[in-house]
Amino acid sequence: MSTARLDVQKVLSNRAKSIDASGIRKVFDLAAHLKDPINLSIGQPDFPVPDLLKSAAIKAIEENRNGYTQTQGCPELLGAIWKRLGQEVGWAHGQDGLSAIVTSGTSGALVLGMMCLLDAGDEAIVPDPYFVMYPQLAALTGGRIVLCDTYPDFRMTAAKIEKLITPRTKAVLVNSPGNPTGVVLSNREMADIVDLCRAKGILLISDEIYDEFTFSESREQGRFPTPAAFSKDCLLIRGFGKTYGCTGWRLGYVAGPHDIVQSIAKLQQYTYVCAPSMAQYAAAHAYEIDMQPWVDRFERRRDTVLEAFHGLAEVPTPGGAFYAFVKVPERLGLTASQFVEKAIERNVLVIPGKVFSTRDTHFRLSFAAKEETLARGLEVLTSLMRG
Repeated sequence: MSTARLDVQKVLSNRAKSIDASGIRKVFDLAAHLKDPINLSIGQPDFPVPDLLKSAAIKAIEENRNGYTQTQGCPELLGAIWKRLGQEVGWAHGQDGLSAIVTSGTSGALVLGMMCLLDAGDEAIVPDPYFVMYPQLAALTGGRIVLCDTYPDFRMTAAKIEKLITPRTKAVLVNSPGNPTGVVLSNREMADIVDLCRAKGILLISDEIYDEFTFSESREQGRFPTPAAFSKDCLLIRGFGKTYGCTGWRLGYVAGPHDIVQSIAKLQQYTYVCAPSMAQYAAAHAYEIDMQPWVDRFERRRDTVLEAFHGLAEVPTPGGAFYAFVKVPERLGLTASQFVEKAIERNVLVIPGKVFSTRDTHFRLSFAAKEETLARGLEVLTSLMRG
């Protein structure tokens, strides 16, 4: 019998080889070797899942609602989603050719959506800085991801986007509130992007995973700015994990033009099949819960972060989500990665900006941490800046 071993590198696809492990995961791995680290790196809400959702999930399990749901999603959750969309943006199921599907997280929605849109050589424009997944959508689809430089204010505007459009552009992806910056685009900025995409025949995709975590000054007429308020020809991606603390339940949804949503449904049949059933039945009750007290608490944490860095570092004001993208002062003569290494030596975990960008000038701080933990971390970071 031969003792030769399989050459794994020969059987791995170029697709798999081209994707590096997430820089965020690398920091998490490092955290495992630190004793009681001050962790300001993770995008995981620090509050527990609301009791109503826990009880609804347990009830679904105990009532044996553990099998597959329809690929599109269970009727109870879809009904709740359409009720919410009707209240917020006037969208209704079947009206003007609109449809929706429940997905395995917003990440599942992004993967399937881009697989439906991009052939080899086709292009999608995304912001830089970006959610870590966005550039990898190129390897997953065979398309090309084009980065839109949004420095220094991190606002992805129509003027910046228009310069990047080519005959191969299929989609523009906006993320507001943004990860890693927390920046929220205004209604005017959204309307301008809608007009540009309409004029160019390009699909606008809006990743709104943090839609409920928008702070007071970013809500216009009491509402979250979204392109869905101006057009039904956009693809709306939202989720439940960040808002309700149930990130491990992997639950999101896509709403938009029927033919695109049905194409996503076809791909879901052969990949994810359906989102986790008990999570769907539970999330049908999500909109009964008032999360505003937590949003207000996070807004106060945001203010604490801005106050701490005032006069020390540039921090564009986060209008939502729970991140601050902090510029390392040039007088320190350090890249963001080097600054983060110094922070880690002091037991504080933050993420270097190069994980989210082609630049290495900023670091991402998550204020989804208890107030006392945040205060300790800010003390270390600001002391490093003072030298």
